[in-house]
Parts: sequence; structure tokens; C-alpha cells
Amino acid sequence: MINCLLAGVGGQGIVLASKLIAYAAMSKGLIVRTAETIGMAQRGGCVMSHVRMGEALHSPMISLKSAHIVIGFEPAEAVRCLSYLREGGTVIVSRKAIKPVTDSLSNTDYDGDEMLKYLGSHVNSLIIVDTEAVFAECGSEKVLNIALLGAAVASCGLGVSLKDMEKTIAEKLPQDFIEMNLKALRAGAKTVLKESIG
Repeated sequence: MINCLLAGVGGQGIVLASKLIAYAAMSKGLIVRTAETIGMAQRGGCVMSHVRMGEALHSPMISLKSAHIVIGFEPAEAVRCLSYLREGGTVIVSRKAIKPVTDSLSNTDYDGDEMLKYLGSHVNSLIIVDTEAVFAECGSEKVLNIALLGAAVASCGLGVSLKDMEKTIAEKLPQDFIEMNLKALRAGAKTVLKESIG
């Protein structure tokens, strides 16, 4: 069984990413359960998506301290969901911070660095993805979710291969966006492979 929690803010493509993971896992014959906690997502609020894959799954919700992998689309959201991570679990997080509305109103200088340091001191298996570099390579900021999926697949934490995810993207996304998203998937995966070699 694999429990994957995706966390970020509205508009980052979290629900699509969770669906792609589910489709890829189902194509391998796994039983999959998913659920979303959306709240005020359309106004930039928190979004969490639960994806559970394996046998004898009775609930789609991941319990505290039982996620094998947490994919943080934003550093503060990754910290917020750290209580879901199991011992020995992996956190994959985007380096790019998104200023919350409360921060904008109070005129502080949140840039995510403090959150990344916190993760670094509390998580043994931490992968920080330079998503800005991926955006530059792909020519779009709309590939954040796919880049993080690439990193998650390359970390071997999702139980599906890069080829499985490429096939799912080719089958499930609109034709006009497939090439760019495949590029983002591979770029995200490359960041993990570089880290393991270096």
C-alpha cells in the first residue's frame, strides 16, 4: 500500500496531479481511493488531495503519520501537512513560495526559505525541486504539478514508473498540452536523478 498526500493552494493543479497518479496506478491493476479537501481553494486557500493505492483500502483518507510521500506544491503547505508523514517517509517540495493573502495584508517578507529550512531539519528524505528552472526549460509556469509528479516518480515513492506516467499523460491530457507536460515530467524527474548522482 502507498499513501500519497498532495498539498498546496488553489490553482496549482493539485487535483489533476492526484488524478494522474490514480490513473497510472489503476493502469497497473492497483486499487485506488482518492479524496480532496478543498475549502477556499478558488481564493488561494489550502488544497489537500489524498491518494491511496494498494489492496483492501476501506477509506480514501490518509491518517496522520501514515503518508509514504508528501508532495508539497508550496513550502508552507508542505510544513502544514508534515503531521501526515510517516517515519521514513519522503517529502517532495517546490522551492517556489506563494505569498498567502494574510502575508500580503500584513506586509511581511515570506519567501519560503524558513519553511524549507524547517523541512530540512525535520525530514530525513527531502527533495527540493527548483521549479523555476523547470518553468524556464518548459516555457510555462503551468507545469508545476507535472514537474513535481516527475520528481515523485523518480524518487520511486509512487509505485509507478516514468513510462507509466508518460503513458497516462498522453492518454488523459488534451493533445495540445501533451508535449509540454511530458517535458515537464522529465525535467522534474531529472532534478531527483541529478541529486542521487551528485
